[in-house]
Amino acid sequence: MRIIVVGAAGDIGQAACRELEQRHEIITVGRSTGDFQADIGDLNAVKSLYQTIGGFDAVVSCAGDATFAPLTDMDQETFMVGLRQKVMGQVNLVLAGLDVISDSGSFTLTSGVLDRDPIRMGSNAATANGALAGFVTSAAIELPRGLRLNVVSPGMLDTSAPRYGAWFRGHKPVPSNDVGLAYSKCVEGALTGQVVIVE
Repeated sequence: MRIIVVGAAGDIGQAACRELEQRHEIITVGRSTGDFQADIGDLNAVKSLYQTIGGFDAVVSCAGDATFAPLTDMDQETFMVGLRQKVMGQVNLVLAGLDVISDSGSFTLTSGVLDRDPIRMGSNAATANGALAGFVTSAAIELPRGLRLNVVSPGMLDTSAPRYGAWFRGHKPVPSNDVGLAYSKCVEGALTGQVVIVE
């Protein structure tokens, strides 16, 4: 398969690539790194990205910013970061890809643990994660041409613990290999409309 991995340079993206590149052609996309660059928060940029890349069989999105700050410091603009980038950025990958992905292709998005196991300063990310779960379970039943749609929801990766562990006290880091397998299950398996939890 020809698989586009968005956010390939991050810890989650690297885990997905390590697993999938053993068997497939991987095209990496980032905001400033990778084979191609795009701001997925811009629907037109995503459409242009797909036109430039050409034919593809799957999209894996491991991208999307959110604001980590105390709720009392949030305003509408800072809260919109997670909604615009993490939610709509990934939704844009699906909307722009519906007519151009191969028949029976798949979209695999990424949410995270915070909507089910919250931390302080994580309300923006938690809201985005919950929105992505709702989008995937609902949109999957409307997809044409045998397309599939899932979202991987990992805990904090072991490779991320040195940087973010202080924010996730009491959370057990998940092995990055297990996270990679979740993307394999979504891309190479038959699931659709599922939130695939890795914890």
